[in-house]
Amino acid sequence: MAFEAPRRLVRALGETAPAGDDWLARLPATAEQAVARRELTVERVQVPGGRSSLVVLVRRADGTPAVLKLAPPRARPESERAALAHWGGLGAVQLLESVAEDGALLLERLHPDVSVRSLPEAKALLEAAGTLRRLWVEPPAGHVFETVAERTGRQAAAMRASAETDPEAAPLVDAALAAREELLAAPPEQRLLHGTFRQSKVLAGERMPWLAVGPDPVVGESAFDLARLVRDRVEDLIAAPSGPATTRRRIKRLAESLEVDQERLRGWTLFRAVESGVRAFRVGRPKDGELLLEFAGWL
Repeated sequence: MAFEAPRRLVRALGETAPAGDDWLARLPATAEQAVARRELTVERVQVPGGRSSLVVLVRRADGTPAVLKLAPPRARPESERAALAHWGGLGAVQLLESVAEDGALLLERLHPDVSVRSLPEAKALLEAAGTLRRLWVEPPAGHVFETVAERTGRQAAAMRASAETDPEAAPLVDAALAAREELLAAPPEQRLLHGTFRQSKVLAGERMPWLAVGPDPVVGESAFDLARLVRDRVEDLIAAPSGPATTRRRIKRLAESLEVDQERLRGWTLFRAVESGVRAFRVGRPKDGELLLEFAGWL
């Protein structure tokens, strides 16, 4: 089978690829080798797929359905492997190979076209939050996962640089950076977090109704993880006259249901929305950037 990267993946990786990176060019051969090494039968490439990896629906030699996932090193696939191994299938997709020399991930097959986002909004938030709660566990001893302080430190540097060239965004960037400094001064706990959690990252499964996929794991406080969920369906929030009030109610409801400090959740929601917004402008997605900064202005 000829492996062709979905356009969504090509576009997303093109936004962040360092000069000289040829991972996409090598991907068809890499995928063929990974399939042959595991004696897999390919059914199809998942389309539109994700923004950082090629997802291939396959069957193992014994006929068991599975998923083969290939991602460039900058997407930290080994960090994802370590987190999935630590969760052991509780709340997250099951890892089927503990070690792989080629860096590919062989995963349990979920229902790739059925995410929690397909549910009505209130039900989707409830199911997503319940799934996320299961992932918040003590990190393994001697872990090498990135911390929230480290990840947001890199992001903060890029945000400052963007603010220097975009005076309109500067006040929101300043507020987001100030919130980060205050939040990092006294974090309430250190948990293993999904890192990039949202409704579309929760898929229907067989052994559990809903399971998380696609983590970019990080260690820090729970409010950081929950913050990304607050702005899910941001385009709908922006389009609604009640958007600001709905957002405030969502923060309150999620904070209370998951026993997270409401002000800390609001602060991390602000930081993550502004960070995503200025990054969207930086990589040439102004519409997304405008939506995210308008949302951030409500906080």
